[in-house]
Amino acid sequence: MKKPVKPRFNVSWLFGLIFFTLMGIYIFGDGGSATKKVEYSEFQSYVEKGYINKIVAYNNDNSLEVYVKPENIKDVFKSDSSRTGRNPMLLVEVASMESFDKYIEEQRDLGHFEGNLAYTKKSDYFGMVFWNIFPLVLLIGVWIFFMRRMGNSAGGGGGVFNVGKSRAQLFDKENGVKVTFKDVAGLAGAKQEVEEIVEFLKQPQKYTELGGKIPKGALLVGPPGTGKTLLAKAVAGEANVPFFSLSGSDFVEMFVGVGASRVRDLFKQAKEKAPCIVFIDEIDAVGRARGKNPSMGGNDERENTLNQLLTEMDGFGSNSGIIILAATNRVDILDKALLRAGRFDRQIYVDLPDLNERKEIFGVHLRPIKKDDTVDVDMLARQTPGFSGADIANVCNEAALIAARHNSKTVGKQDFLDAVDRIVGGLEKKTKIMTKEERRTIALHEAGHATLSWMLEHANPLIKVTIVPRGSALGAAWYLPEERQVTTKEQMLDMMCATLGGRAAEELFVGSVCSGAMNDLERVTKQAYGMVAYLGMSENLPNICYYNNNEYSFDKPYSDETAKRIDDEAHRIIAEQYARAKKILAENAEGHNKLAELLIEKEVIFADDLEKIFGKRKWGSRSEEIFAENEKIKQLEGPTVGPAPEDKKDGDVEEDNNKEKTEEHESKE
Repeated sequence: MKKPVKPRFNVSWLFGLIFFTLMGIYIFGDGGSATKKVEYSEFQSYVEKGYINKIVAYNNDNSLEVYVKPENIKDVFKSDSSRTGRNPMLLVEVASMESFDKYIEEQRDLGHFEGNLAYTKKSDYFGMVFWNIFPLVLLIGVWIFFMRRMGNSAGGGGGVFNVGKSRAQLFDKENGVKVTFKDVAGLAGAKQEVEEIVEFLKQPQKYTELGGKIPKGALLVGPPGTGKTLLAKAVAGEANVPFFSLSGSDFVEMFVGVGASRVRDLFKQAKEKAPCIVFIDEIDAVGRARGKNPSMGGNDERENTLNQLLTEMDGFGSNSGIIILAATNRVDILDKALLRAGRFDRQIYVDLPDLNERKEIFGVHLRPIKKDDTVDVDMLARQTPGFSGADIANVCNEAALIAARHNSKTVGKQDFLDAVDRIVGGLEKKTKIMTKEERRTIALHEAGHATLSWMLEHANPLIKVTIVPRGSALGAAWYLPEERQVTTKEQMLDMMCATLGGRAAEELFVGSVCSGAMNDLERVTKQAYGMVAYLGMSENLPNICYYNNNEYSFDKPYSDETAKRIDDEAHRIIAEQYARAKKILAENAEGHNKLAELLIEKEVIFADDLEKIFGKRKWGSRSEEIFAENEKIKQLEGPTVGPAPEDKKDGDVEEDNNKEKTEEHESKE
């Protein structure tokens, strides 16, 4: 037999009880006797008839409380005392106390009024009670409200007493994650390492019987959107062990000591469930280097939390069977003690996908898409250099939305191309009004970029050029950046020259320059200073790098004299490439002008149009060569988990532009 469910106490009941009690005091405070408000003339008639027994006059508001003789209650209230109470009362307002005094004296002389008359000041008992009790009740109510809110945010029952408990979400066999390693495309090296972590926990004796120790932690490092959290989800889906998941910000709290308490509680739960995996996403929220924040002291709450995390990961206590996974895109700001061997033994780099990995990622995200036969996955992989896995997922979703907007039954090749353009350049704004002169200036500007990219060996190959406003740009040119592992000085100079082609075309063929080249000049300036100050590619300052990775450093690592030399070298490089751009455009003025006129006419031109004007480009696309070569390697080696890693030479420098998305030259007015 089930026990009857008792109603749970609710704080709102207490507030309701207090409210109705106060209202009852206010309404029935006179012992339950009736009251009746009458006009002054009616009051006078009762006095003259001798019905009045007692009068209480209030000087402060010119009001009267009039009590009737018991034998005359029925004459005044039209009912007996059983309904009106023992002391029914009349409420009367008088014009002034002087006239009332004069009237009462006359009635006394005539013998009509022989009762008592008292003068006093009215006291607002309800107001006194209300303003003395209400602030206290309000304070108690607010305190209870905040305590209940903090108790709910602390996770689970226990209220405020549970605030120091861990907020980690537990995944096990009963409520496991559906993501597996099959859902993680590309990332061959990183996937292999996390698969090994799962094997550590499934078959620990395989590794320990040779005298080895299971690693305590692995740190997933890489740019945003590359799949770090997805890898952790796959680990949770594949592992047959409990998986604790939480974010670094879950340790942070306004109360002192709560973060450290949550760390202790997390490891306590993990020890009870061992062997298990603990995943901390965005660990930089709590693992930032200690003592380097100028706005905080050396003993703030975040540092206490980090100290407790360090102690739990490698202290005197035994945490055998617990493996810590963490993810961040800011490994440079993490505390060095967190990264040492014995805590995070491994750093797994999850980099932006290369050409073949992008093809695999497209294969995963194209599964639910209803695509037609025109979609070429190889072409899409080549069209999206520098895209992360999240960007590719966005491209597929955007393509499906564009196809649905056009009422198509399937998603085609053009929908994917429009999606890439939409993500990189923004939405087209064909309704933006421009004069003929403005259109001609923009066309000459974009034709300058296109001409130089066609004529220079190391410039990025052109995809298309448009003068249709898109996003904040009045015109744009899309290129296909080469996916280089190292970049030479000559390649950088060619790209810089092509970037300056728009401004050079304005000066040569318009006769003046405009504000549309601001984005080009910004990029060129950063590239020139990077070549001089970071890469040591200057003639006057060769083989010197002034890069400083200290986040809180306010001092430049060179003298004022060196700063002037850096400025002079950057100015010289930009001036040389600008003169070179003007020279090439002058030599190809006829073809450039044809290209500009064609751009004004069609608004959008492609690489085929440039080939008709300038002839076939002498230099092909290196991306296609890489793709074909990797396909040959795959066929020779058979099925592999991913592309074979390439050995890097000493002094390799990874170019920032290779990690950017498809480059866009903007013309802003």
